[in-house]
Amino acid sequence: MILADKILLEYRVTEKAANLSAHFNQYTFEVAPTANRIEVARAVSKTFNVEVTNVNILNKKPKVKTDRSRRGKAGTAGGHKKAIVTLKEGDAIELV
Repeated sequence: MILADKILLEYRVTEKAANLSAHFNQYTFEVAPTANRIEVARAVSKTFNVEVTNVNILNKKPKVKTDRSRRGKAGTAGGHKKAIVTLKEGDAIELV
């Protein structure tokens, strides 16, 4: 059983995401690090009652940065997994 709230962490609100949703019917979500394409598609379908046609997954690796408060020792910042979900023609997600 898929728990949609554990897979879909948040909707990515960026300028690029807004253009994708307006022109190509694609929506961008930050997803759990262990999620795969099938789980993401089922979670979006279940949560928003839409039909998913395609899912692209991207892994952003964490960036190594020096931590000035720890005498210049390296730490990491960022790093997440995001999914770009394409919906069937005519379907849309209202995110208000």
